[in-house]
Amino acid sequence: MVSGYPILNSCACIFSFIIPLLLTVALLTLAERKVLASVQRRKGPNVVGFLGLMQPFADGFKLLIKETILPSTSSKFLFIFSPIFTLFISLISWSVVPFSEGLVFSDLNLGLLYLFAVSSLGVYGIILSGWASNSRYAFLGSLRSASQMISYEVSFALILVSLISCASSLNLSTVVLFQKNIWFIVPFFPLFFMFFVSILAETNRSPFDLPEAEAELVSGYNVEYSAAGFALFFVSEYCNIILMSSLCVVLFFGGWLSPFPFWEAGFFWFSVKLLVFLFLFVWVRASFPRYRYDQLMRLGWKVFLPLSLGWCVMIPSFVFIYLHC
Repeated sequence: MVSGYPILNSCACIFSFIIPLLLTVALLTLAERKVLASVQRRKGPNVVGFLGLMQPFADGFKLLIKETILPSTSSKFLFIFSPIFTLFISLISWSVVPFSEGLVFSDLNLGLLYLFAVSSLGVYGIILSGWASNSRYAFLGSLRSASQMISYEVSFALILVSLISCASSLNLSTVVLFQKNIWFIVPFFPLFFMFFVSILAETNRSPFDLPEAEAELVSGYNVEYSAAGFALFFVSEYCNIILMSSLCVVLFFGGWLSPFPFWEAGFFWFSVKLLVFLFLFVWVRASFPRYRYDQLMRLGWKVFLPLSLGWCVMIPSFVFIYLHC
């Protein structure tokens, strides 16, 4: 970085986050295809590059050089704007995630509130894409996605409130350091289970991939997209998967903290825990069938909402009693 030029320094910091993230997305798509192939007892990508390592880059290059087709009856500006907006939202969410002590782009005191506010804006990009496509399939897919994300964001927020009441801070680095003696996964395993299922629904992943159901909606909200527009939606989805996995690591598994007292904490342990959660996302996709839509809504509103609300009342009550007795 060039000292004395704050704009250049800021751009260098931004690209130092974005480029590794995009490379991780590319390798995650390859790893997902390899794991799914192994589960189904077949070969995954193994032609382009050594062991197929260049396959995601070949796929991305193919999408970028293809012609972008705009439906004649679509709203052209919103049709082009919505995938760009969705990717932008998924990228700016990373600015408050701490990878190690001091290794964070912006260590906000209201980091969790910022993260929740920004992630909720992703619904607008999906609704815009479905409406601007002027297609019944795309619009139904976008409505499904919006209702699903809003339904599970409620329990998602209540779980965050429960953890905040213990750590007494909205700063993600403070939440990690609060787990120095015991990780939150130990006392709050039921919360972790609900949180993990909620982020599966939040990211539209199996078994909650109802907005992209091929059988009834062809491809959901991005059915009219091709080339670069489809690539932007694809990248933003996988960025959100990595982001939610990072949140699991930070909130329940001690972030960069080492599980062994003799091993120094740092970015290595954050990466190891993150890889475990990314594997869980792929494993769930390979193992579980898709839910029906009424089952999805029933789980969110009739099971997770009462349970997360009960924990949200119980945990602050215990903290208050402990501090005043």
